[in-house]
Amino acid sequence: MAQIISEKRDVEFVLHEQLEVGDFSKFEKFSAFNKKTIDMIIKEARKLAVDEIYPTVKEGDEVGCTFEGNGVVKIPESFVRVYNLLKDGEWTAMTEDPEWGGQGMPKSVALAASEYFNGANFPLMMYPGLTHGCGKLIESFGTEEQKAVYLKKVYTGEWCGTMLLTEPGAGSDVGALETVAIPQGDGTYKIKGQKIFISGGEQTQLSDNIIHPVLARIEGAPAGTKGISLFLVPKYRVNKDGSLGEFNDVTCTGIEHKMGIHGNCTCTLSLGEKDNCIGTLLGEENKGMAHMFLMMNEARQLVGLQGFACASASYLNAVNYAKERVQGADLTNPKAGGVAIINHPDVRRQLLIMKSYVEAMRSILYYLAMCYDKAETAENEDEKAMWEGLAEILTPIGKGYVTDKAFEVCSHGMQVYGGYGFIEEYPQAQLLRDCRITMIYEGTNGIQAMDLLGRKLGMKKGKLFMDLSAQIAKTIGEAKKVDGVADLAGKVETVLNKLGEVAMHLGKTAMSEKVKTAFAFAHPFMEATGDVCAAWMLLWRATIAQQNLGKKKKEDIFYNGLIKSAQYFINSVLPVTMGKMQAILDNDSATVEIDEASFVS
Repeated sequence: MAQIISEKRDVEFVLHEQLEVGDFSKFEKFSAFNKKTIDMIIKEARKLAVDEIYPTVKEGDEVGCTFEGNGVVKIPESFVRVYNLLKDGEWTAMTEDPEWGGQGMPKSVALAASEYFNGANFPLMMYPGLTHGCGKLIESFGTEEQKAVYLKKVYTGEWCGTMLLTEPGAGSDVGALETVAIPQGDGTYKIKGQKIFISGGEQTQLSDNIIHPVLARIEGAPAGTKGISLFLVPKYRVNKDGSLGEFNDVTCTGIEHKMGIHGNCTCTLSLGEKDNCIGTLLGEENKGMAHMFLMMNEARQLVGLQGFACASASYLNAVNYAKERVQGADLTNPKAGGVAIINHPDVRRQLLIMKSYVEAMRSILYYLAMCYDKAETAENEDEKAMWEGLAEILTPIGKGYVTDKAFEVCSHGMQVYGGYGFIEEYPQAQLLRDCRITMIYEGTNGIQAMDLLGRKLGMKKGKLFMDLSAQIAKTIGEAKKVDGVADLAGKVETVLNKLGEVAMHLGKTAMSEKVKTAFAFAHPFMEATGDVCAAWMLLWRATIAQQNLGKKKKEDIFYNGLIKSAQYFINSVLPVTMGKMQAILDNDSATVEIDEASFVS
């Protein structure tokens, strides 16, 4: 039977052969999650995704969300049943403390379940995803009273959650926001302002309350990001006994009509239109941006997973279609009649591009999640800091690079279908449309690139980048000892050394009078760094595969496929990466020197 959403064997490979996540069961924190338990969790997640979530994706796209007026938003009806299944199965807070309704599982394991859920219907999964992020903010910065009132109901999905950052005049420049918080003298604040592009900002079908973490400026606070605070603003106020009180003057005034993700409502919210919106401070005054970054980092990693999940689904669709679609004769036997298009070299080229990127992206994202698990189980502070640093520097790769390449994969997936790929009756068009937003929201990929160059590269005097390079070098060293992949390891080593040279050059340029020229190359640098990380993961996979060839004959086809993915990427993509890096070193300044008027023909 053809697979959909994600390749079961490859998920198992990453979890158990590459990352060996079952080993976390040696630690008390994750003692319940041995290999048998992990496999059971992923099996149940896959079943839920295929049987229940996936059938809702078409309705979500075609019916979408509607604004009924008077602040009422209606979402696709089929989403309600699935959301309740996610709640009842305790899938909404897989990694969190059981005390608050979670399951306490490793992030790397939860990511595998989430891959299936998001691949089945990621616009639907945005509702529990943002709700989880809201809960994380409450857990991290809330008072004991706020936790007691909100946390379990949010983590279990009884109440939904969002994040309210963007305003009409404050998109990427959050410091320009105009929403104000007026102290009331009793520990509460009146909130007044407007927020836009709020995913899941209003609905009544999934939950009877929505909890909004809101960025606002307390009257008299400093300008810019230094004066921003974070507030907890429920749609309905909550009484001390946990019951719902009066409406809190948070009104939806409309929803956006978008290219994709039609099943998730993107709302404009008015706060305090009737001067009756009350919020409580979440965390410290004027620390709102620092607090919100916790949720934004989690959200950026989720966005990377969303893009990747689209790519994974598109790849499997393309493979299934290419094996069935008969069109044209074989080049070497033109008289034999038509063959399935998977026999045509250019189709195979596109499928191998898709395969190599999907496998690399899966390993990057799982490794990123595993960094948090490693930090949780570290034996000392230095080790913990190293794993946390790796998670920091890989976040812009996991969001920016992954979603860039995921969209490319979805484009190839459409191309394999030919004209049918462009028709909405088939799944490739929706995957391409849905995937496109992942390159934009939670910080555009240009912002991810600036984050990598402007913040992560220089953090702790370059230690994060050096630690990442050391991890890659370790894999290269192990691969050099294995016949069949040693030559590939040498090529990855050459590109890694070049990346180190480029990083040093770009870091110095960014601290000179040519700072704008440096940042004009931020995105190419992120792409080159991502290519090296992808090659690292594919080499790692190929090394394991090479060592397992011949042990179980039925597995040889899978393992040979991993080796071919690495071979293709390292021999065909990395030479292009070298060219990109040389362009960075050449430091051409055309981007910053061109006159603004010259952009008009």
